[in-house]
Amino acid sequence: MKKILAILLAGMMTATVFAGCGGGGNTESGGSGSDTQSSSDDGGAEVKDANLVDVSVFGDEDNISLKVWAPDKAVSLVKEQIEAFKAAYPEKTFTKIEVVAQGEGDAGTQLMNDASTAADVFSFASDQLNKLVDAKVIAPVAFAKAVTDMNSEACVTAGTLQDTLYAYPETNDNGYYLVYDKTVVSDEQAGKLEDVLAACKEAGKKFIFNCGNGFYGCTFAFTAGVKIDGLEADGVTQKFTEYDEAEAVKTLQAFSKLMHEYKGTFTSLDNAQVASGFSTGTLGAGVDGSWNTNADQDALKDNFGAAKLPTINVDGTDKQLISLFGYKYIGVNAASQYPAAAQVLAYYLAGETCQQQRAEKLGWGPSNKNVQGMDVVTKSAVQQAIKQQSENACVQVNIAPTFWDPMGNLGNKLVADDTDPDDAAYFSKLLKDTVANVRDEG
Repeated sequence: MKKILAILLAGMMTATVFAGCGGGGNTESGGSGSDTQSSSDDGGAEVKDANLVDVSVFGDEDNISLKVWAPDKAVSLVKEQIEAFKAAYPEKTFTKIEVVAQGEGDAGTQLMNDASTAADVFSFASDQLNKLVDAKVIAPVAFAKAVTDMNSEACVTAGTLQDTLYAYPETNDNGYYLVYDKTVVSDEQAGKLEDVLAACKEAGKKFIFNCGNGFYGCTFAFTAGVKIDGLEADGVTQKFTEYDEAEAVKTLQAFSKLMHEYKGTFTSLDNAQVASGFSTGTLGAGVDGSWNTNADQDALKDNFGAAKLPTINVDGTDKQLISLFGYKYIGVNAASQYPAAAQVLAYYLAGETCQQQRAEKLGWGPSNKNVQGMDVVTKSAVQQAIKQQSENACVQVNIAPTFWDPMGNLGNKLVADDTDPDDAAYFSKLLKDTVANVRDEG
């Protein structure tokens, strides 16, 4: 136990968390402009390689029982990885390592409900880090230097808070992109939203965008120039960058006009409908996330197309759609009864081998720099599309809980049948109300 506590103390970082959205800025550079460096030499004798640590890190922990939360689509693979993990440490007895399906989006809330009965090791999305740290339910990374050296700077920086790395990077691709049937939409048409919708309409196919989900609906605000910039000094209220209201209103009107012009083609549906729409032949294109890559590819096979989000024409100028982009992490429960073993397992699951396996079997984008250079990533149309879109995105860190519903409402209002796209005053009020509701100023 003394061993793991020493390692945890050694895991302090000197990075600054970047927050918000630098429109068109490459997220790989880190929004703060500062380098992430470790202030210690942790991971020296303790870390053996990109997957394993020295067995001495376990200390006196044995007859180990752990619970792991994993996304539903990854449960089977995680079970296989855990068997390999146990085999890698034959000196230790693992009474049980249970894998339970738990979505990354809700993992933080579930952990905070009762950390004593929650998973020892869990996957979660980057926007949950603040509340996990504030609630003191997540333990700092025990092998910060090794993790920092192996993973992309932006992903490490986003997992850092209060100069401490709290999360093991799991993926570098928590975003969405345009997926399309190449028999309906050409690669050239995929670059412009107007062309995508025209192609779908001509083929009698649908286009799906989940407008009412704030994770996607915020694209309309961001593209309009209404971008988030972390939290205010109170650590609760969402901060926004300055924006041109007249330009923002015109952009929202442009979106709404397209939605109404292509009514019957443009549909706001849950992303679960994307793969099924391709399977039934009713869908020509849609906006979907990296976690659904396999399902979309299985449905389209050789006709699978992927690209960054398209542009939209606003008063004669093509504007790139700006999305939300984040990362997924593996965390360690601060209340774990086996804190050393939990850290070792998290390091393994976030290691190079497991990241490569997720890329190959699930289509997930790795944060590990070595895996990023492998053919499974460099030759993946999806990963390249997500990489390009990440350069046109707001970073999913330091997001207030009040952000999601107003952004979903904004999307719903744009597509609503009774909305008049020509009513600039309506969109001006909608914009102001959205910002006020996100900031909880109502």
